[in-house]
Amino acid sequence: MRRAGTWAILAAVALPGLLTLLPAIGGPLDRALDPLRYGVRQHAASGEVVLVEMDARSVAEIRRWPWPRGHYASVVDRLHAAGAATIAFDVDFSTPSEPAEDAKLAAALARAEGRITLPTFAQVAGAGDRRNLDALPLPAFRASSSLTSVSIAPDADGLVRAMPFATITAGTPRPSLSAYVASRAGTADTTFPIDVAIEPTTIPRLSFVAVERGAFDPTAVRGRHVVIGATAIEMGDRYPVPLWGVLPGVTIQALATETLLAGIPVRGSGLIPIGIALLLALATIRARRNTRVAVAFVVATAAQAALVLAAQHQADLILPLAPGLVTLVAAAILAATRNVMREMHAARLTDEATGLPNRRAFPATTRPVAVAQITNLDALGAVLGSDLVAQAIVRTAERMRLGAADNAAFRIGSDQLAFALSDDQPVEDSIAALRAILLEPVEVAGRKVDVAVAIGVAEQGDLAAAALAAGTAAGEGRFWMLSAIDRTSLERDISLMGELDRAIGAGEILVHYQPKLALATGRIASVEALVRWRHPVRGLVRPDLFIPLAEQTDRIAPLTLHVLETVIRDVRHWRDAGETMTAAINISARLLTSAAFAAAVDRLLDAAVVPPDALIFEVTESAAMADTDAAVATLHHFRDRGIAISMDDYGTGQSTLSYLRELPLSEVKIDRKFVQFAHVRGDDAAMVRSTIDLAHTLGLRVVAEGIEDAANLAFLKDAGCDYAQGYFVARPMGFDDLLRFVGTAPARDVA
Repeated sequence: MRRAGTWAILAAVALPGLLTLLPAIGGPLDRALDPLRYGVRQHAASGEVVLVEMDARSVAEIRRWPWPRGHYASVVDRLHAAGAATIAFDVDFSTPSEPAEDAKLAAALARAEGRITLPTFAQVAGAGDRRNLDALPLPAFRASSSLTSVSIAPDADGLVRAMPFATITAGTPRPSLSAYVASRAGTADTTFPIDVAIEPTTIPRLSFVAVERGAFDPTAVRGRHVVIGATAIEMGDRYPVPLWGVLPGVTIQALATETLLAGIPVRGSGLIPIGIALLLALATIRARRNTRVAVAFVVATAAQAALVLAAQHQADLILPLAPGLVTLVAAAILAATRNVMREMHAARLTDEATGLPNRRAFPATTRPVAVAQITNLDALGAVLGSDLVAQAIVRTAERMRLGAADNAAFRIGSDQLAFALSDDQPVEDSIAALRAILLEPVEVAGRKVDVAVAIGVAEQGDLAAAALAAGTAAGEGRFWMLSAIDRTSLERDISLMGELDRAIGAGEILVHYQPKLALATGRIASVEALVRWRHPVRGLVRPDLFIPLAEQTDRIAPLTLHVLETVIRDVRHWRDAGETMTAAINISARLLTSAAFAAAVDRLLDAAVVPPDALIFEVTESAAMADTDAAVATLHHFRDRGIAISMDDYGTGQSTLSYLRELPLSEVKIDRKFVQFAHVRGDDAAMVRSTIDLAHTLGLRVVAEGIEDAANLAFLKDAGCDYAQGYFVARPMGFDDLLRFVGTAPARDVA
């Protein structure tokens, strides 16, 4: 299977490379890589070719154009006398000039004893005539000279990269200047690539007028091939080439000649570099991490380029670069994409905090399944912090794996682990063995930690039922419980949610208020809005029953907006009555990332007749932790509007200190589990006092929940707490009862 997969990947990788064999695709790509091909192996000319330049100096001294042909005759004589092997002109001699001057040149050519080549080329007839006319030297010049083609044909992008072996002029095949001088045979109108890695500045050069006067060292041309042509800018005849920019045509002729003197370049098939690239791509394809993919790609690319350039340098085999490099790029992209998808799949199946497989990874099974609910997770978080809590969960999961059928434990919730039980022994025996293991503390960062769990078990792989049973076992203080789903209760919950929308419109959803006592003044300064449902048939439905269901069924937004609208109206009424209490509304975690909810709140605030600072939004730590960035942005938006933000249930989450810093809070509410016995328990007292001091240092108010006796209230005042809330202060009450309560209740003596 693995081999078949590799072959399939190689086939997919080869396809982009094969597409570059199409000239329309591969041509531009390969031309773009010319600087790489030639730039890495720049080298000097052989010195076998010498340029005699019709340069700016010569133009300045001769001062006529066309030059009298006696000047060319003098140069031919000088070069012939110096022993030049070949004298090749890249100068048009196709039209007659002064007869005496033509005669001088003809005589000099005859004296050169056949060492002269004169140019022939095709040119356009005129601006309105697109015919090609063949230009040949005058007959008197041809009598003692050879004819060579000096035609240059740029590519589609205007750059010259190749020269012909020969062209046909006047119906006769003529070798190109470079092929003639290098004695290389080739078919007419076929081309060879010019080796532009040769540095043009290293070609030996002599000024035309210096040669004419004999002011040069004869050994510079003896036995060498001399090419004569224009290099002065005003004479034109210039073409762009890769790597070197615009060069005179005669310099390009010299580069072509140097190329053929070294050997005849052969163009190889693009299939060769594709084959090489596929072999080199195997390491890239097999890399399972993208860092290794990158390394393998760089190594393969360097090796591919080195092999192609070595073939060119050592064997004159010109292979295209683009097909191989495109193949390697395709291999790297495919391998990297595969690895990213694999990592995303793994991440989707993995719990981020612990690295354990998550609920999505739990396999379908018909075996009994168990869910272990950690019942003291909040306390562990308060003592250990999030990182060490994660380690404690991992250690607990490792122990549970010992009792799992497939040696695997899954984190299916923040406080729940799941595993499948073996069906080879009774469930009671499996749980009994597991209990003995779990009673022992786990070791985290060198300290022993008790992780308390309650286990729910369900038959036939019913994970949801097992989770419900675990929750029930935890609530009843039992170690484990076998699931017995109450289908009637589930059906009731479903139908209840179907009635919630109607209940809001029918006025069945009520808002009660629980007062908060300001400990500094002994008066009621704020209230918390608590929702109630008075069902016409079922009577008073408990909030802890329908609010979680509303969250699960996406009905929490309209319920919260109804409560907020009611609170705004009631605040206006009690402010009309002279009361300045603020009112706190609970905001569900699900709503902090909802743009639609935020917009609806804005509309209510825009229409409200009470100032926003009369309102407090209470959120829990878990609400903030669900999506930190989105939650912080939403809470900042509400705070900017003037609404105070309160963190409810402070101390029960896992990232308390960081959220005190990051969230735009006005107050914190210490959870009742830390407050209720703080006046009699030293540990709880220390936590409450330190929390109050920390909050005040950060400029935050502190509300303590769960006050049920006078001693507890006195302790909180002594600790510097700002507000107290609980049954000892007052129970939740309706609007009318609240007004009577705050209007008749004197200041509380909490000294």
